[in-house]
Amino acid sequence: MKQKFWLLSLLITVLITYSCGSEYNPGRLGLISHGYAEDIGWEQQAIESTAEFSENNIAIQRKVIKQGDISFETSDAKKARAAIEQAVTDYKGYISQDNINNYGNAVRYRLEIRVPADSFDQLLAAVSQSAGKIESKNITILDVTEEFVDIEARIKTKKELEERYKELLKKANSVNDILSIEKQIGDIRTEIESVEGRMKYLTDKISYSTLTISFYEPGETGDSTFGFGSKVCKAVKNGWQGLLWFLIGLTGIWPFLLIAAAVLIVIRGIRKRRKAKNRAIADSQTK
Repeated sequence: MKQKFWLLSLLITVLITYSCGSEYNPGRLGLISHGYAEDIGWEQQAIESTAEFSENNIAIQRKVIKQGDISFETSDAKKARAAIEQAVTDYKGYISQDNINNYGNAVRYRLEIRVPADSFDQLLAAVSQSAGKIESKNITILDVTEEFVDIEARIKTKKELEERYKELLKKANSVNDILSIEKQIGDIRTEIESVEGRMKYLTDKISYSTLTISFYEPGETGDSTFGFGSKVCKAVKNGWQGLLWFLIGLTGIWPFLLIAAAVLIVIRGIRKRRKAKNRAIADSQTK
């Protein structure tokens, strides 16, 4: 019984090596006695069914991730935003990011839209029609069919392998065997969850496309809209703030100003003494 158990363990080890991407090698399976041919057969069936599943899946539907960005200038940012929000609602999308930034006299808006993949082109067309002067438009389509099918095949194979370990766990008699098999099951479960996480990410990106929309309304320019009064007020305000900063700067260097004043006083005192001395010498010579 124990010999049979270890032979089954060897079979499982071979299957793990295959599931991790190793090339299938019938010679290695030849080490297992003929009595376990039925155990070997299920793996070959899994390989064949996985290959058939992959080929059929590729033939049925391509898996693509579509994303794009558009940037434009508009004369009315509020109106453009309202039109975009209405289009997003019409095509059952949602705004995943919403940013507003000030650049000089212009206010730039940046929206990241998630929309069902089959409505991406319609949303882009609606935004383009409501846009003013389009500055840039970029569309990217990434084909992930091969990766998607590979992940599906890995999940299927690893789950079958997990079931085989669970069956083997029922036949284990010693504590060491049970712990060893449970560790293998835990490792396989971790791999399955990791691959399933990647599958969920790809599924989300495939199902919902991403469109990044950037638009801005330029500030007032030109002689007719110079705004003399507002600019004078702004200049006065800036001058007052400059004066305050100057006073703040003086308070920061007051020790140096004090030293400079003391040095000037000493120099003036020395000059006065020299002048008085020179005057006294001149008077004595005249007498």
